[in-house]
Amino acid sequence: MSRRDFLDALRRKNARPVYGTGTSIVCRELMESVGAFFPEAHLDAEKMTALAMAGHTLLGFDVVMPLFSVCHEAAAMGSAVQWGGPDAMPVCGKPIFRTEDDIRIPADLLDRPACRVPLESIALLKKRLGEAAAVCGKVFGGWTQGYHYFGVEGFLIGTLDDPGQTRRILDRLTEVTLRFARAQIDAGADCLLLADHATRDLCSPRAYETFLLPLHRRLAQEIPVPVILHICGNTADRIGMIAQTGLACFHWDTKTGTPEEVRKLAGGALALMGGISNYKLLRGTPDEIRADAEAALVAGIDIVGPECAIPLGTPLANLKAVASVAAR
Repeated sequence: MSRRDFLDALRRKNARPVYGTGTSIVCRELMESVGAFFPEAHLDAEKMTALAMAGHTLLGFDVVMPLFSVCHEAAAMGSAVQWGGPDAMPVCGKPIFRTEDDIRIPADLLDRPACRVPLESIALLKKRLGEAAAVCGKVFGGWTQGYHYFGVEGFLIGTLDDPGQTRRILDRLTEVTLRFARAQIDAGADCLLLADHATRDLCSPRAYETFLLPLHRRLAQEIPVPVILHICGNTADRIGMIAQTGLACFHWDTKTGTPEEVRKLAGGALALMGGISNYKLLRGTPDEIRADAEAALVAGIDIVGPECAIPLGTPLANLKAVASVAAR
């Protein structure tokens, strides 16, 4: 059972090789194969569901995930989002807040299209897949939301100039994370990807320990399904702290190191997802992808898949190669 195998892998109890990702698997060729395209697939539940389903039916992954952009919470909170197109991912508009007092969480947050449509899609995926694959939701942490609402520069300056206000901002925005997370679980999500863009070039180890370690512990405690943390970039300096959060799994970027190095840094309890670089997916060959997938399995990566949301120009043949390694 794919669903059960995936959930077992999040507990490091793999019975067989497990494949998948909690980030977007959509490329132009996948859109053409399914007949569902950006930008409509971001705000149309049937198109969103069709693309997410393809992660299992076309790519052979053990998990599907229907939120393909970083902008769903931001759009529901009032940001002006440009939803992109077949060759462009969505981007958030200009900052909408200046201080913590500006933060207003709409009473109808979950009824706004940017949240409502993914909730509808999760319910459809759960109904249509049953035990065939796990359904993963996705939420963004307060650090990433802070970039969206306050601007990257303004938010990061605030961590130095007024750390107290930064903590209060993160606490408020964590309520958005939790509200959307619980709604996705109610809709049928078996697990959740928590994306927080706290890579070392934007968030020092000290800042992670000060601001995010407590929040990630809180989210691990308050979200009643397994949570997969995703952070882009080199995270070698914080995997040890991530392993202390109680989060089930870490989705790592290959900039961090080899699968063997990352497995050693993570210790024995934290499940790991990833192992296939986006550059290889975009520019490599199916044989190279299969070799990297095999190496990740041998190194003890629990769920092998792309390291992040894939480039839209990724060849479909390379994506299909990820899950073509049948055994360790």
